[in-house]
Amino acid sequence: MTESILDGLEPADVKRVLAAGTALTLPQGWSPIAERTPADKAYLITEGEVSVRKGGVEIATLGPGAVVGEAAIVNRTLRSATIVALTPLKVVHFTSDSIAALADQVPAFGAALRAAAAGRIKGS
Repeated sequence: MTESILDGLEPADVKRVLAAGTALTLPQGWSPIAERTPADKAYLITEGEVSVRKGGVEIATLGPGAVVGEAAIVNRTLRSATIVALTPLKVVHFTSDSIAALADQVPAFGAALRAAAAGRIKGS
């Protein structure tokens, strides 16, 4: 099971984070993030599973509680991987601006984002 980026937050902060995004449903096979593209959004997976692919090769699968797309936003780089929905997904969509604002306004969320991004870079 994927550890949730929200696990270390107070309930009020979880509500604030979720309210800053837009709940979406994405179909199986959809690719909301493509490798080597600008960092303009991130997603928190609430239901379903995604494949993380680098150079077309699967390097990980992630499920509920995982955030995808944050590493490029936090590190101000192009995307390092492509995300493909293995199942229908329910996600919370965040713009890069909302992620940056939340990281400042909710320090525990900012720390969790930076830790997730560091883990992605280390795992690359």
